[in-house]
Amino acid sequence: MSLLDDVAERDGWRCWVCDEPVDPGMSVNDPRGPSVDSRTADRKAKVAERLAHRGCNTRKGAVKVVIAWPDRLHVAEPAPLITVAGRLERKGGREMVARCPTEQDAREAADWLVDRFSRLVPGLPVTADVQPGGGQFLVILATGAADRR
Repeated sequence: MSLLDDVAERDGWRCWVCDEPVDPGMSVNDPRGPSVDSRTADRKAKVAERLAHRGCNTRKGAVKVVIAWPDRLHVAEPAPLITVAGRLERKGGREMVARCPTEQDAREAADWLVDRFSRLVPGLPVTADVQPGGGQFLVILATGAADRR
């Protein structure tokens, strides 16, 4: 099996940048075709290869990658997920990543975050907690030996 096939199978044929499916039958020269990429633009960083659409991979070289929060989630002040992922990888611990108007909204955001981080940072065990605070609900991500309530 080629490196592309190995990486794609591990990543479930989903682009790490946009989180959309990658068509294994698409030409590698097509913008929606598969390519192997690292999660960082820093060539010195020791980061495993990831699956990306050719177009997402190309854009990543020209602009800073932003992992979008889905429009269906009702969140206020969502944290930039690439930045959060980097901090949690380096330091572990807990980080508040969003505020939501209802507990249901916060739980939906928490579920999406745990799923998204499983592909964004494979191998980093991430859990999400919802806590009330100030008439809203806070979504908190935690890794490693962080204190979870």
